[in-house]
Amino acid sequence: MGFIDRLTGTKYPDGGLLQLPSMEVRAALLALNGPGVPFRVRNATPADKADLVAECRVPRMGVTLKTGMRLVVEKSEVRFLHERWEARSSGDADAQYGRGHAPAVYRQWETKQGPDGRRRRVESFRFDTRDVTDPLRDAVLGSRWTCRGAFKL
Repeated sequence: MGFIDRLTGTKYPDGGLLQLPSMEVRAALLALNGPGVPFRVRNATPADKADLVAECRVPRMGVTLKTGMRLVVEKSEVRFLHERWEARSSGDADAQYGRGHAPAVYRQWETKQGPDGRRRRVESFRFDTRDVTDPLRDAVLGSRWTCRGAFKL
């Protein structure tokens, strides 16, 4: 794996096994929907310029994640375009936008009194973007296709 692969988050399946057809890869990605999953996978619209889209909104942190997926049958790979919008803390600034593979952890803290009477900071909320990207990646690698990060679909 080269520098560009690490930069884009590209992962390759274990070799020697037969790759599944594209319809089964699509079905595996759509099958990730369900209770307890922090995101939703859907078929893309023409405006998305992708085959599938995974969306996740975290209103508590003001974060929206969108992952566009394009299935490239000739190369047996799925190209992922990760996009992230973050609301800024100041009311006059627009949302911050990011594109590409960039895992992040969002946390909220609160102060509580411990059993010894001292006040301590306690993590009250945590969201890791890998909770969205890892299941998508694992479904593609389980189908023995390559996961290729992209900056443009």
